[in-house]
Amino acid sequence: MKLRKSVAMVVAPLVGVLSLAACSPGGSDDDAPTNVNLDQDWSKADPITVDVYDGLANYMGTQGGWFGKVVKDKFNMELNIIAPNVAGGGDTLYNTRVSGGELGDLVVVDKGQQMDELVEGGLLLDAADYYGSMTNVPQYDPAVQHLNEGKEGIYGFPTSVSSLKPTEPSEGLEPTFGPYLRWDLYGKAGYPEIGTLEDLLPVLKDMQDAQPQADNGQKAYAISLFKDWDGNMMVTAKQPATLYGYDEMGFVLAKADGSDYQSIVDSDSEYVRALKFYFDANQMGLVDPESTTQNYDTMFTKYQNGQVLLSWWPWLGQSAYNTDKNMGAGKGFELAPLQDQQIFSYGAEVYGGKQILGIGSGAEDPARLAAFIDWLYSPEGVNMNASQTGAAAGPEGLTWELGEDGEPALTDFGTKVFREGGADVPAEWGGGSYTDGVSTLNVSTVLPKDVNPETKQPYNYTFWPSYQEQVANPLSEDWSARMGDATSTMEYLQANDQLVVAPGSSFTAPADDSEIEAIRSQVKAAIIEHSWKMVFAKSDAEFDSLLADMQKTVEGLGYAKVLEFDMANAKAQNDARVAVAKEFG
Repeated sequence: MKLRKSVAMVVAPLVGVLSLAACSPGGSDDDAPTNVNLDQDWSKADPITVDVYDGLANYMGTQGGWFGKVVKDKFNMELNIIAPNVAGGGDTLYNTRVSGGELGDLVVVDKGQQMDELVEGGLLLDAADYYGSMTNVPQYDPAVQHLNEGKEGIYGFPTSVSSLKPTEPSEGLEPTFGPYLRWDLYGKAGYPEIGTLEDLLPVLKDMQDAQPQADNGQKAYAISLFKDWDGNMMVTAKQPATLYGYDEMGFVLAKADGSDYQSIVDSDSEYVRALKFYFDANQMGLVDPESTTQNYDTMFTKYQNGQVLLSWWPWLGQSAYNTDKNMGAGKGFELAPLQDQQIFSYGAEVYGGKQILGIGSGAEDPARLAAFIDWLYSPEGVNMNASQTGAAAGPEGLTWELGEDGEPALTDFGTKVFREGGADVPAEWGGGSYTDGVSTLNVSTVLPKDVNPETKQPYNYTFWPSYQEQVANPLSEDWSARMGDATSTMEYLQANDQLVVAPGSSFTAPADDSEIEAIRSQVKAAIIEHSWKMVFAKSDAEFDSLLADMQKTVEGLGYAKVLEFDMANAKAQNDARVAVAKEFG
């Protein structure tokens, strides 16, 4: 989400007024006490309700359940989540609240343009006086200082920070991307070697022929697509490019190692290659015909039902279908490697991710919010807050505990939650279903792959030896046996030099100016429209004609100007990656 140029112009005349708002109690540098002691029993403070504007939240309203109870018990405050994703209207809610002079008491927004505008407009508190009393966030001081560089204060706290080197993969046991197939059906096809992306097609055909219908009686398709995440391009056509080390920067596909940059509309680009892959698949009857009308949720349900056989993301196919029951029967999604793959991996972000936490300048009790933020970076806070977004283990004593050997392990309740589809929380923990009670902030403060200093194991419970022993099943054992006894996908990829890590530089591209934004809006609409038509073209001739028409159309709309802008950003991003890799080598 980004603030439109027109609204940025509206904000500018308000700066003087908004700066006055920052002088309300707890809001100004002059009024804020120096080095406030945050080590207080906040549970005995007067109860407050905190408005949390959260650009990542998928829930609107009061945080309830077990996480709500933890926050209430520790800080005597309730979190009222304000979520633009739920409210709808794109940037409307953000712009309206900014223009009104108050975004929220606690905010989760994008770093870069959004953070800069909020600082300039006086809507974020300078928390420097509180930072001096924090005990957890300062462990990541380089990231804090980098985020606030040039701002003469501490206005934001970075998310997804890490103590790992930026050249280390940030993901867990699975990469973000990969060719994940229904391994049981791949086995029925004879576990054939797959040379390239295109060589997947006959394998998928054999798999679909082996199981033309799912267990629910519905027709199964190798591939199912959806439209609702399309942005600068057709999102599902971008994913195959990640198998060869590319990620997107606007209309550019940039390789993780900086060795190549492609315009997505070029005839020989990885994007057009993916469109041709889908076209060929559709000609073979492998593409779900409902792809053009369904949304992600509808498609996800099909994965759950076993109606789709290929997933470019482990967190789609495996999350939906790899239940204990299915895996116990030897069924589920596993990575089936392409011989020429070089899968893109996001390096650990030593400077933090794309979002920041900040305290609103008009917050009623900024010291309490500073203490809350600091707690979110503690081992306890990381485990509790990241349980929705990063496989962190949740509350100790509820979902996990230390065994007699001192190693962390899931409790029986934790096993039900994380492996069996959920469970109801005991009354003393707040009641309700566990899933409904997870943190709705939907952002990790610390990378879940980082090691918890108290347990000496990663926050991500899937790394724990106890969990690895617990989840062994016929599916994983067959996969491991055929993949050189690898214990995880990441282990296999690294051992076989099939992973390309883009060093975590925390690079943020500059916002589009009004001209670039206007051109981009028209161009991306044309690219998306033509892309879908190309996938479902009736013939090679029609495919080629649509490609030529797309190239001509976007050229006439001013594509070259936006491409130049995106290409400069892609190369600047690589410069930042090279620099951070050298600095933290």
